[in-house]
Amino acid sequence: MTHSAPLPPGLDEAAHRCLVAGFTGTTTVPDSLKRLIDQGLGGVILFTRNVRDAQQVRQLTDALRALRPDLIVAIDNEGGGIGHLVTAGAPDVPGSFALGVADDPALTARCADALAGHLATLGITASYAPVADLQNHPRNPIVRTRSFGAEPALAARHLRAWIAATERRGVASCAKHFPGHGGTETDSHHGIAVDPRSYDELRADLEPFRAAVDAGVPMLMSAHVVFPALDPERPATLSRRILGDLLRHELDFDGVLVSDALEMKAIADRYGEAAGARIALAAGADQVIVAVPDLEVTLACRDAVLGALRSGVLAEERLWEAAGRVRRLAGRYAATDGAVDGWDARAGLEAARRAVRSGPVPAAVRGAHVVDLFPPPHPALNWGGEDLLSEVRAVDPAATGTAVAGESAEVTAVVDGILRASGGAPLVVATCDAGLHPWQERLRAALLARRPDAVRVDTGLPEGGALCSYGRGRVNLRAVAEVLAGG
Repeated sequence: MTHSAPLPPGLDEAAHRCLVAGFTGTTTVPDSLKRLIDQGLGGVILFTRNVRDAQQVRQLTDALRALRPDLIVAIDNEGGGIGHLVTAGAPDVPGSFALGVADDPALTARCADALAGHLATLGITASYAPVADLQNHPRNPIVRTRSFGAEPALAARHLRAWIAATERRGVASCAKHFPGHGGTETDSHHGIAVDPRSYDELRADLEPFRAAVDAGVPMLMSAHVVFPALDPERPATLSRRILGDLLRHELDFDGVLVSDALEMKAIADRYGEAAGARIALAAGADQVIVAVPDLEVTLACRDAVLGALRSGVLAEERLWEAAGRVRRLAGRYAATDGAVDGWDARAGLEAARRAVRSGPVPAAVRGAHVVDLFPPPHPALNWGGEDLLSEVRAVDPAATGTAVAGESAEVTAVVDGILRASGGAPLVVATCDAGLHPWQERLRAALLARRPDAVRVDTGLPEGGALCSYGRGRVNLRAVAEVLAGG
């Protein structure tokens, strides 16, 4: 069959259904995106670049659905310090790890309900959350406080609560990143991640996903991770063994399997986005995400899929099956014009407070000088600008502080400057995953050598003995601030 051979009626549209595209724009839909939607594009993914305020987002989602009512409009909406809807009034909830520490599934459900209720008011009907990965490698750079924890049964009960609450709002949830990204030392945004554990060791990581499937989760997202015990050649997103044999047959999942973004370097550098799209769909994915706003990349992926269909490299039956799942999802989570009931706006802070108070609580240190050490924000995980000093000053206006968001070659000079600025005030030294960022360890050690009376705070995963927020979402930091100020 030649490359130019016509496709059977409807198959071109079916291929488009299997794509999710990112784009640029807040009020108008680009003409190239309109054409893709006309041809059957399955969904779009919104990012901070598409968000100004709540009214604007609702107008944008209405404009998109005016082009085709069954278009899936999705967003990453995990809570914590990761969220694209800060300027649209998103509810403040802590990241999943703090919810796992509080370990009250009803409270997790209230937080998930707030997020989903807000999405419903904006006309967003699919949320690429929650994270089902277990945080089980101390040097994992990407899962961490996005996970409910390291214990499979704990993660499973919170996933069930989150999925059920989201479902009640008529919003599609998505457990990610199958079969688990928590056992790697590499961030798949930056390169190929490998989890070298045996099959028996990996089984525990499958339990949260099994619970999500049993709870009726409508979507799962695959991981760009190589698991040699499952498939020595290909990352899960491109592996028929993992997506087919393991997910479809062993876990019996029949919802929509969506890939993580194809422009992530684990796929783009080794395969290219276009080949990644073709291989992922052949392996068992139902939709592939191209999150970059350059629609030429999406078009290249589309052309690769159509070319593979014409040449017979990609089976028509596989595309019909995938498109059918996408259509069912779109029909089930169609946007409605009905009023959206309110949600509990206080649930997030309540959860964050309960997590912080689960560990050792130091005596109040009012009027402190707060030193906040944290790594530069991850480019793919939106940072809403939250910082510890702002939250401390909101409850203790006498507090002062210094923020350090990256390594300095002059540690002594930085320490001298901090101690000069602090004067005789109590000192608080906060780090964020210092074990991953040696510059934080060095700076903290130098400060504690000069000021052994300083109060230590961890704003990432706990690192022993310190007051811990279990995340850098605004409510995580506010809860720590309240403890520091004695509130």
